[in-house]
Amino acid sequence: MKRYKPILLINLLFVSVTLFAQEVQNPQVYQMSLEECLRYAQEHNQNIIIANLEKEVSRAQTGEYMATGLPQVNANASVNKNFVVRKAFLPAEFVDPSAPAGEFIEVAFGTPYDADLGINLSQMIFNGSYFVGLKASRTYQELSHKEHIKSKIDVTEAVTKAYYTVLVNQMSLEMINSNFSRLDSLVRETTIRQQAGFVELLDLNRTMVEFNNIKTQKANAERAVEISRELLKFQMGMPFDSSLEITDKLDDLDIHVEEDINMGYNFQRRIEYSILQTNQMLAELDLRNNKVQYLPTLDLTAAWGMNAGVIDFSSLSEFSNRRVWPDYRLAGLSLRLPIFEGLLKTKKIQQSKLKIEQLDYQRQVLENNIRVEVVQMRKSLENNLEQLKSQEENQKLAESVYNQSKIKYQEGVGTNLEVIDADNAYKQAQTNYFNALYDALIAHVNYQKALGILKTE
Repeated sequence: MKRYKPILLINLLFVSVTLFAQEVQNPQVYQMSLEECLRYAQEHNQNIIIANLEKEVSRAQTGEYMATGLPQVNANASVNKNFVVRKAFLPAEFVDPSAPAGEFIEVAFGTPYDADLGINLSQMIFNGSYFVGLKASRTYQELSHKEHIKSKIDVTEAVTKAYYTVLVNQMSLEMINSNFSRLDSLVRETTIRQQAGFVELLDLNRTMVEFNNIKTQKANAERAVEISRELLKFQMGMPFDSSLEITDKLDDLDIHVEEDINMGYNFQRRIEYSILQTNQMLAELDLRNNKVQYLPTLDLTAAWGMNAGVIDFSSLSEFSNRRVWPDYRLAGLSLRLPIFEGLLKTKKIQQSKLKIEQLDYQRQVLENNIRVEVVQMRKSLENNLEQLKSQEENQKLAESVYNQSKIKYQEGVGTNLEVIDADNAYKQAQTNYFNALYDALIAHVNYQKALGILKTE
């Protein structure tokens, strides 16, 4: 049976390679609305993943700081070989009363081998800096959470704008395809009329020039759709070998422009303002921490252990012999009262106060910036909505002019040049309309972000 195993392994390898090749050749196809794209981005965008990991790091750091206030227990063990036992000097009269005053003798206090085994425990009882730092670590955790929210808002903005780009490009491509079909019919009709002698070759050539232009425009629009779709996948964090199709139509999108324009600004809705407030809290906690450095600290300490001093190394194994291994026990309090540290704490307090003052000015600047930004984005949205309405009317008028020119041409009372000019004007009106539509959609997203109401999902 052993000789069949290589064949089995080769077959399994072939099947695995085949399945992998099928996955590469048949990438996953996604059909998503804007809401589904946003939900996907919240889970797969790399910036959001990084911000989420940072939030987890801050949570772990809070736990690390809390652990410093819990009991600390350590075990220790040591064995020493004293090649030369350390000597102490005693007055010689301790041993020999007749020895002259001022004479000393060497006495060896120790053994060739000594060892120590013990357990030490310490517990913080009071440390003002610890309790302030604990609150600061929780505030830092809150800051990381808000930074995570900011990342989600930024990604929402990028994904929404990229989605609108794909949507407008697709609508533009549909309109260009319609123009292509219209000009294709016009080319065939003009060719027949020219062959019948009703129109000149010049008229057919003009129509062919417009038809060639629309073919180039159609190819450019198709590339624009693909490029914008790839950008949307990038903003979402979707693999590039996946296929994405958007399902929303313009009428399906929930865009309450009128309600947004009538909404006033509120600083608290802006995540940047909330982040600045958290930084102010951290600065105030830093000031408190520097002030409590003047307070004393109190710790409880306790220890239990055994020590030994023997002549030969083998005697260290007699743990049960209390003459070899006598034990010791202790408990105590450790009080530390800072008196003078070269004005170090004073300088730190001064820095903290300046940082608070600096953040207060930054808050005022941010408030002014938000006011200006909201006004600018609102005016921009209003202007773009007016442009959109105007371009929509122009597009309808241009379409009407083209239809009338074509009817006149077919009835023989109009010229081919009038039809070509009307067609150019119609296509330009369409281009202007889609540009205005895109600008209005982007302005709406910018205004929502300025108000702080841009949804993350």
